[in-house]
Amino acid sequence: MALDVEQLVSRSVVVEAPQERAFDVFTAGFSTWWPLASHHIGQADAAEAVIEPRAGGRWFERGVDGSECDWGFVTAWEPPHRLVLAWHLTPEYEFDPDPAQATEVEVRFTPTDGGTLVELEHRGFEKYGDPEKIRQSVSQKGGWGDLLEMYAKAV
Repeated sequence: MALDVEQLVSRSVVVEAPQERAFDVFTAGFSTWWPLASHHIGQADAAEAVIEPRAGGRWFERGVDGSECDWGFVTAWEPPHRLVLAWHLTPEYEFDPDPAQATEVEVRFTPTDGGTLVELEHRGFEKYGDPEKIRQSVSQKGGWGDLLEMYAKAV
């Protein structure tokens, strides 16, 4: 069954780097491009955002005071080709530990002439009572499109 286009947000960017570097900057270098000042959920200012390098690893932020706030978990770790993250944030950007309520962010890294095509798909919004609210939030200004542009500059 095909997924309704309204139930996902899809963005892509081509970076001028080999596939391995593109994957590494997205994952190990996550804090080098993620806008920590504006995109964090903890009470404290964010010092870093972390994607642990393994399936089952955490996706979280660490505050300047050492506190940690989970965003989700790594569900697929396939360097340098693919990464899938379970997004456990509600439409109000609060952590929900229930895996049945998590949406999914898949990032694919495909070699192209002179670089790597990075494709991001955020899906599963139908799990929310108001799926359009979160879909709109991650697709508008400051959402995945702008975030991928910041990532591309970091690469």
